[in-house]
Formats: sequence, structure tokens, C-alpha cells
Amino acid sequence: MEFVRILILLAALLPAAVYAQGHQHGETSAYAGEETREIKSLSDEEIADLRKGAGSGLAKAAELNGVPGPSHLLQLKDEIQLDPQQTAAIQKIFDHMRSDAISEGNRLISYESALDIEFKNGTITDEILSRMIAKIEESRGKLRYIHLSAHLKTRLILTVDQIERYNSLRGYADPK
Repeated sequence: MEFVRILILLAALLPAAVYAQGHQHGETSAYAGEETREIKSLSDEEIADLRKGAGSGLAKAAELNGVPGPSHLLQLKDEIQLDPQQTAAIQKIFDHMRSDAISEGNRLISYESALDIEFKNGTITDEILSRMIAKIEESRGKLRYIHLSAHLKTRLILTVDQIERYNSLRGYADPK
């Protein structure tokens, strides 16, 4: 009986001890270290990707549903057996996409930087926040459109067999 009372007492005290232990040593935020970033909401890698026009997963809806993108097609052109005309057309789509993505990526960086400055300076208001978030999300949407529309354009240049080969090489379909 005494043993049962001790177990009940320990069970009652354990959560409090765990709680005190966590607060005694301080709970560290998952964001710790990110306060030193140039722009708090973007990592250095994200900024670099935006500045070079990288897709960074913005076209997953196309890519993972079997609609190839120009960048990877150009990397795999020999394995997919693109002819010179296809390669030239895909290169043109890629160059246009990259140029547009770099411009829009730089715009997004500037919007995120401006938001960061408003918070840092303590000048942010609900009205400013609403306006800035709208610009940021519009820019992010434009970036996504730029990358997804490039996938749509490349699909028109390829044969069914080339698309199947692409998906197989990228690991999305069984090899044939």
C-alpha cells in the first residue's frame, strides 16, 4: 500500500519537475540564430536562390504531375534525346523564365527587406502590414506563375515518350 502511495506521489510531482527543469535552463526557440539574418524572413540560401532565378519548389505542382521544366530538361537533354530545335526552344523558355524570375525575385527580396525594416524600426502599423503582405504575396504568386508557366510551355515541345523518359530519369515513374 505504501508503495502505491509513493507511485501516486511521484506521478503527481513529475510533471512539475519536468516543467521546472525546462524553465530553469530556458527553452530555446527554433528561430534562435535567425535574428542575425540580413532579412529575418529569408535565409541566405533563399535570397541566393531568388537572386539567381531558381525555382526552389515553386513548380512542384507541374513537376510532380509529369510536366517537365526547362532547367532539368536542358540538364538531361542527351538522355531524353532532345533534337537541336527542341533544345533551342527550351533554352529560350529557360532564359525568359530565369530573367523574369530574377527580376521578380529581387522585387520580393526588397519587399521582405522593407517589412523587416518596419518591424525593426517599430514603425509598422496594421495598415502598413496589410499593404506590405499584399505586395509580398502578389510577388510570390508572380514568381510561382513564372516557373509553372515555363513547365506548360516546355510540355508543348516534347513528345509523349520524352516526357515519360524525363519522369523516369527524375524518379517519378517506373523506368521503361
